[in-house]
Amino acid sequence: MQTIYYAAASLDGFIATEDDSLDWLFSLGNLNDSSYPEFIAGVGALAMGSATYEWMLRNADKVAAETGSAWPYSQPAWIFSSRKLPAINGADIRFVSGDVRQTHAEMRAAAGDKNLWIVGGGDLAGQFSDCGLLDQLIIQIGSCTLGAGKPLLPRRLLSPVLRLASVRQMGSGMAELRYQIQRQI
Repeated sequence: MQTIYYAAASLDGFIATEDDSLDWLFSLGNLNDSSYPEFIAGVGALAMGSATYEWMLRNADKVAAETGSAWPYSQPAWIFSSRKLPAINGADIRFVSGDVRQTHAEMRAAAGDKNLWIVGGGDLAGQFSDCGLLDQLIIQIGSCTLGAGKPLLPRRLLSPVLRLASVRQMGSGMAELRYQIQRQI
C-alpha cells in the first residue's frame, strides 16, 4: 500500500487555473487512453482538498461526461476543508480538517491493501509530503501552458528525495512521470 499523489499538470507546473478551473485538461486526451483505469483499480481510499471537491460540485456535468458519473468514486473519500461543504448523495465522503497525520491511519485502514490517492490539490499533497507520508508521485504533464494558476506541488523536494522511476508518452498530448520518494534516514 502506498500513498500516491496522482495528478495532471500543465507544462509550466500548474494543476488548475487561478480560478480553480480544470477545463484545460479535457482537451489533452481521453482518460481511458491514460494510466487512470489501471491506477484507480488499485486505489482503496482518496484524500481531496476543498477546492478540488468544490470544482467537482460545480462541474458535475463535465465530470459525468468524462467519467460516467458526477461522483465517479466508489472508494471512501476524505475531503480536507476548514469550511462546511455540501455532501453528495450516495457518496462515501468524510469531511475533515487539521493535520493530515491525524487522518492518515484511518484512510490507510479503509484502503486495506490498496493505495491511498491524494487527488488534489498541490498543497494537500505537500502536507502529506511534509509529514513523510507521501510515497510516490505520478504526474501527467500536458502539452499546454497556463501562465499562472495553482501549483502542482508548492514544496521544495530535491534529488535524491525524488527518484525518477519511469517516463511514458500518452498520445500526443501527455507524458507521465513516476517518481518514488526516498525517505531521509
